[in-house]
Amino acid sequence: MKVIVAKSSGFCPGVRNAITMAEETLAGEKNVYSLGEIIHNKDVVKKLSAAGLKSIEKIGKIKSGTVIIRSHGATAEQIKQIRQKGFKIVDATCVLVKRVQKIAKLLHRQGYKVAMIGDKGHPEVQAVLGYAPGIVVIGDRKDISKLKKYRKLGVICQTTQSPEHFAEMIAAIAQTHFSELKVINTLCKEAVKRQSCAIQLCKRVDIMFILGGLHSANTRKLAELCKKYNKKTFHLQNWKELDKNILFGNNVAGITAGASTPQWIIDDFVENLRRFDSKKK
Repeated sequence: MKVIVAKSSGFCPGVRNAITMAEETLAGEKNVYSLGEIIHNKDVVKKLSAAGLKSIEKIGKIKSGTVIIRSHGATAEQIKQIRQKGFKIVDATCVLVKRVQKIAKLLHRQGYKVAMIGDKGHPEVQAVLGYAPGIVVIGDRKDISKLKKYRKLGVICQTTQSPEHFAEMIAAIAQTHFSELKVINTLCKEAVKRQSCAIQLCKRVDIMFILGGLHSANTRKLAELCKKYNKKTFHLQNWKELDKNILFGNNVAGITAGASTPQWIIDDFVENLRRFDSKKK
């Protein structure tokens, strides 16, 4: 089978940095914890766990040691708790997420009601919420009614959202009864580039594969966008999950991967797919 890999896919700089910091910390420290999974990829998490990294959700479970702040960041309150307990902190927060946190804080100081376009349950969004009081999370059009009573709005966005969704929500917010609206583009350029490359590729192939964690927001977004243009789009974590029956009758496959998907997962999938004869059952 012919296989085409998207020009932009796999680890982004923020994820690569978080993994490097975790590996370096594990090599020199004992009792190393990450506050939540360090990235949204079970294969990488499993590998780091085997090296000694313990993923925990509650700071109270830590007795002593070093705490790694994952790439998605942590709330201001969580950072405060960790420091109060005297644990060593290794901050692997993506620089773009830190930028969103700082902007939220600044907008509040300037007198704006802060609204964040994104998925409320996503750890990046949760990590931003504590940097300004009462940030309103806008997931879809239904949430925009929450902004009716505010006149001075400052809008930011989860870094991994698509430009299309960001623009759609801004257009809807612009129809509310505000007196002043300040919009700051906090989208990740790497994520946007991956989305653009994936859309271009999925239009050229018979079948499209999106590789990455099923609970990875940026990977799900890639799959969601590709499905709009190619119905035969499949989101898988690795080659083992593939039902080979879906390959028959397709001659050209496209592959892209989320920002938290390691290169070896991509390479393994490509190698196996190239060896597959889709004309023989």
